[in-house]
Amino acid sequence: MADVFLALSDAERRDVLGIAADRLGRPAHLLEKDVWVVWALQVLFASSAKDHLVFKGGTSLSKAYGIIDRFSEDVDITYDIRTLVPDLLDGRVDAIPATSSEERRWSRRVREALPAWVADTVQPMIIDALAAEGLAATTRLEGEKLFIDYRPVATGTGYVSPSVMLEFGARLTGEPAAARDVVCDAAGMIEGLSFPTARPRVMLAERTFWEKATAIHVFCLQERMRGDRFSRHWYDVVRLDAAGIVTVP
Repeated sequence: MADVFLALSDAERRDVLGIAADRLGRPAHLLEKDVWVVWALQVLFASSAKDHLVFKGGTSLSKAYGIIDRFSEDVDITYDIRTLVPDLLDGRVDAIPATSSEERRWSRRVREALPAWVADTVQPMIIDALAAEGLAATTRLEGEKLFIDYRPVATGTGYVSPSVMLEFGARLTGEPAAARDVVCDAAGMIEGLSFPTARPRVMLAERTFWEKATAIHVFCLQERMRGDRFSRHWYDVVRLDAAGIVTVP
């Protein structure tokens, strides 16, 4: 039976990450954070809510599609609006508001309901999973964001925090999406050692392209081009094009 990485002692995990870092040419603290990202996805998509969740954003392009090379450390999750506020949609499958006033009304309800769902459903789920595995981590809430603050065994520069942010949204269905396998970057580096794995429902890369392209369009119209905060969207669009997902003229 294989040893489980997260069940090892701190010293053993540190040694494993050091070996993996040497073999992959990547910092050990990023490999450690990646393990926690996959662990979080494993818990979420093994839960009773899994059929209503979709993994999206830059981290999905990295972990589920292998399209981008940049380290995207936050986890973007869509919780199906049809499940969160079914009374507002009145059975409408497309979940597209018919008018701007309807869109505003839906958005208000989502802003109210989503943080409560994260606090009442997701946080207890994560806490229970941490306790069941005896893992040294805590959780904290900031509205619709849930942070998993883990005790690191690898040290970095301080730029990347030992915390995984799960950011939930619920203004759409997350479709189209498909199940894809997600593994840790350090998996396979040490024989006889197992790492977390997950099989989340992932937004199709084509849909992610349109979300990125729309964001770029809005930033340009609003002239919000100062600094490099939004540069990741341009990078992701270029990588999507290089992967043959889309054709950018």
